[in-house]
Amino acid sequence: CHLIHYLRLSHHLIVLNYLICTFDKLKSVSSEDIKITDAVFDGVEVRVFEPPAKGDERLKRSVVYIHGGGWALASARTSLYNNLCRIMAESLNAVVVSVEYRLVPEVCFPEQYHDALRATKHFLQPDVLAEYSVDPSRIAISGDSAGGNLAAAVCQQLSKDEDLTIRPKLQALIYPVLQAFDFNTPSYQQNMNMPVLPRYVMINYWIDYFNGNYDLAHALLINNHTALDVSQALSFRGRLNWTSLLPSSFKKDYKPVVQTTGTAEIIQKIPALLDVRAVPLLADNETLQLQPKTYMLTCENDVLRDDGVMYAKRLENAGVDVTLDHFQDCFHGCMIFTVWPTDFSAGVQTRNSYIKWLDENL
Repeated sequence: CHLIHYLRLSHHLIVLNYLICTFDKLKSVSSEDIKITDAVFDGVEVRVFEPPAKGDERLKRSVVYIHGGGWALASARTSLYNNLCRIMAESLNAVVVSVEYRLVPEVCFPEQYHDALRATKHFLQPDVLAEYSVDPSRIAISGDSAGGNLAAAVCQQLSKDEDLTIRPKLQALIYPVLQAFDFNTPSYQQNMNMPVLPRYVMINYWIDYFNGNYDLAHALLINNHTALDVSQALSFRGRLNWTSLLPSSFKKDYKPVVQTTGTAEIIQKIPALLDVRAVPLLADNETLQLQPKTYMLTCENDVLRDDGVMYAKRLENAGVDVTLDHFQDCFHGCMIFTVWPTDFSAGVQTRNSYIKWLDENL
């Protein structure tokens, strides 16, 4: 893929996504019990999963789901996410709306965020909820990885939108990516070479999302963009102080990497590095106080572990009811791997725990 990109034949992410879709096993969108339809919500494609009506039941609960893939890969239509959303709809007897936001490199930040926000706000309209027989008081917003990033950012915006009459009851975030401020948290150091999502790959995803230059990757890796002399970062430093936000079992013997002198030009070139719509962990406490009851799933073998744990702690400090569901033996992305030939016990374990929490709280 990178060779094709180097030869200027195509962007490597386009090629990689093509390969993913080519080898995908999904043959049909039909399901024996779940009605699966594609729709457009305010210009954004979505896939809707509707369970059959049961007896005298009038309204169903619902989940707006935003898929992962580094803002660049996968789709609501691939078998892995199709299977996850179908099982959610069946297990919860809920209407699941899976958002098909546009991907890098077709668009970059903030377009993915705008797609997710537009689709969610459209669904939250009373007449649309009535069309799908959804209870307005029992809606969750959820997502994994980059989708968890979008879900958290959308939830923050919805909580401040005074024109909305209906807001999510819950947010459920699955190993979300929430910050690009510090690439040397304990989990980034511990899992820097962990398969599926090594640190350098996550940094490249951020650069692609912001339409930046790969030449900046090393400076980001050593936190030059948030050095002590970078004035734009100073006001955010206390919101991401992992020495106070993480338990000692996660901090272990790792030390903070804080450069005295860095490269302020990085923030000037990529201001989105400090934009809370892209990095929800940097939101102020006033915004966090408005967030709904939250589920946070994290995995030990994941560079993003501490993103989720720090956000859970900040939400808890702000008075939000938070469940932190940490899996010691699991890895980033595991929850979607439940179908042969990638049917891992870690996937079934995390998926069941996630659905159980939704069932008990939604």
